[in-house]
Amino acid sequence: MNLVESLEKSLQPNAKIPVLQPGDTVRVHQRIVEGDRERIQVFQGTVIRLRKGGVNAGFTVRRIASNNIGVERTYLLMSPRIEKVEVLRHAKVRRAQLYYFRDLKGKSARLKERLAQRPAAAKSAAAGAAQPDSAKTTPGE
Repeated sequence: MNLVESLEKSLQPNAKIPVLQPGDTVRVHQRIVEGDRERIQVFQGTVIRLRKGGVNAGFTVRRIASNNIGVERTYLLMSPRIEKVEVLRHAKVRRAQLYYFRDLKGKSARLKERLAQRPAAAKSAAAGAAQPDSAKTTPGE
């Protein structure tokens, strides 16, 4: 057994990172060390890529900074520097790698929300709207 194999067995995925999908809007809290001080830096954006590969597994997050400049950061799933990852919304995408997202700007860069992840209140409202007209009563009847 060589050094790489022993490291792979000893390293565990960060339990603070939930299951991610391309198109998810996430907020990544990363611990930054500056000199002798530590702070938490938050980076919010869209997951455009997931990468498998054992120790090298990771995900890439993209956001638009000021002056319409795109910023991408790649995080390792095994990294102990990641404090937590919050999934804010799930988007419906049809590709595994969203590299085309780099060329989009403005309204064309929006993604539709995935319907399978709707909250329970929205599901009940949608079910009420799907009832036939004969089941609904109007105030004059």
